[in-house]
Amino acid sequence: MVVLLLAISAHEAAHAWMSYKFGDDTARLLGRITLNPVAHTDPIGTLLIPIVGFILGNMGGAAARIPLIGWGKPTPVNPLRWHNKDLANVMVSLAGIMANLLIGLIAFTIIKILLMTDGMALVPVSLREPVSIFLQYLLMMNVSLAVFNLLPFPPLDGSKILYSILPASAHSALAVLEQYGFIILMVLMYMGFFGLIMGPVWRVVDYLLWLGVG
Repeated sequence: MVVLLLAISAHEAAHAWMSYKFGDDTARLLGRITLNPVAHTDPIGTLLIPIVGFILGNMGGAAARIPLIGWGKPTPVNPLRWHNKDLANVMVSLAGIMANLLIGLIAFTIIKILLMTDGMALVPVSLREPVSIFLQYLLMMNVSLAVFNLLPFPPLDGSKILYSILPASAHSALAVLEQYGFIILMVLMYMGFFGLIMGPVWRVVDYLLWLGVG
């Protein structure tokens, strides 16, 4: 939950910061350019869903296929105040994803250095397991959120990027999809669709982590 709160806060703060850079200070005035999780906590997406996912995931069976995932309180933006609206829409949508990738890259680099140098030997024995678990979750959670948000289903960031890429004639179809986007996402997650996507990603990450080690 600590890692999830950090990942979500960084994601939403990045949206707010990028929107401000394109001329919209709506989120900034609401105090959303911060890593303080209180500013970004959504009762359902940040607390209820992750807690339920954690409980069901530890029950085994079909419920275990529900990944520990969550989201923050949507960052308010005013597109009418953006400079270069099409570019702003893409960059603001990508900002959260890039923030999670950056944190994931930092965690990956630290883990890689520890593996290459046996750096864990320098960590007190009592802290080795907590540090290891924290770094693993920091990597997994942030990469997962980045990939998850790239999916082209409303209200995820990937769908917002599509609005700027697809022709105007397709916007009505996206609007219809947005009405059922959340339900579609829940069904796909329960069916293991997210696991199918993340499987190859984690194989690549794992390969790169152990490449050249020992």
